[in-house]
Amino acid sequence: MRTCDVLIVGGGPAGSSCAWALRDSGLSVLLLDKATFPRNKVCGGWITPFVPESLEIDLNDYARGRTLQPIREFRVGCIGQKEVPVAYDRTVSYGIRRSEFDEYLLRRCGAELHEGTSISKIEPARDGWIVNEQFRTRLLVGAGGHFCPVAFALGPRSAPENAVVAQEIEFEMDSQQAEACKIQAHAPELYFCRDAQGYGWCFRKENFLNIGLGRLDRHKLSAHVAEFAAVLRSSGRIGFDLPQRFPGHAYLLFGYSPRRIVDDNVILIGDSAGLAYSQSGEGIRTAVESGLLAGLVIQLARGQYSRDAMRLYSALLTERFGPKRGLLSAISGIVPRGLRNLAARQLLKTSSFCRRVVIDSWFLREHDTPLRLIPAVTQTQAVQSA
Repeated sequence: MRTCDVLIVGGGPAGSSCAWALRDSGLSVLLLDKATFPRNKVCGGWITPFVPESLEIDLNDYARGRTLQPIREFRVGCIGQKEVPVAYDRTVSYGIRRSEFDEYLLRRCGAELHEGTSISKIEPARDGWIVNEQFRTRLLVGAGGHFCPVAFALGPRSAPENAVVAQEIEFEMDSQQAEACKIQAHAPELYFCRDAQGYGWCFRKENFLNIGLGRLDRHKLSAHVAEFAAVLRSSGRIGFDLPQRFPGHAYLLFGYSPRRIVDDNVILIGDSAGLAYSQSGEGIRTAVESGLLAGLVIQLARGQYSRDAMRLYSALLTERFGPKRGLLSAISGIVPRGLRNLAARQLLKTSSFCRRVVIDSWFLREHDTPLRLIPAVTQTQAVQSA
């Protein structure tokens, strides 16, 4: 039986970032994923500069042979009404393709990789876990996304889960489609639903086009997606028919997830822990940063992975991603839904709200600072003084 100190289940940005944070720790780290990379992963796929800075990614190196689309503008509105341009004099985000980005992070993470390995059995063992009757580990890290088997191994939820549900497609356009597409590569477009329960997006990454829609209310999701696609077609934003089937996925928002994210010898990161930003639904940055924070806590634990020791991770997540109520959420509890939705639609017609609240605060989170790994010799002092 293969033994290790840390076993990470899931090779996406959360799992790779955690492994990368542990690369010089002296711990033996194994990473399992059911897929063989590169693997297809449909995702809106844009990252703010915080992500490459936190992971010390050389963007010039990354861009060699991979998609890295600079973003300098957004177009924001409500579905069916005129959008508002929000332009910048600098690059504020980058478009990436998850098949490329995830493999890049995985190959450099420093862990022993076991690709094409599905999880069939997780059993508690003395001072750790046994996975697939093949791997024994002191600490099990769940990084397998919304349906992570490690998350389900922790047992029943404390409350029903209210997940965001989304459908999206990403494909490479042929020459005729590219000519008929009015979406500009440097300017993703965001269109909020009229009932303020979600939003749709159109994002061109070089010659790849990603279109999708996510909602808090899962009822009639396909109908909302079809309506959104029809509006894009009738408005001339996309001058060709889209594929009939949009693949679906789900995720939980931070502060709303009932999942228990730490226990004795186990910790959840990324979407398995339900960490997507509540205002935008973005999960890449929270996945990366939760992986880095987990790596910090694992090293500080010095082999003692009790529930009490792992609670530091929960505290750091709250400090980093804690609730910052936006204007819409602040007024939603004091006004009727109809008036709230009307107010939202009116606000989405104003350039100041679209820039300062929707883009700067919700999507770019420009009030934040980059999360950087702290050298091992100063980690304990930094946490004690936090």
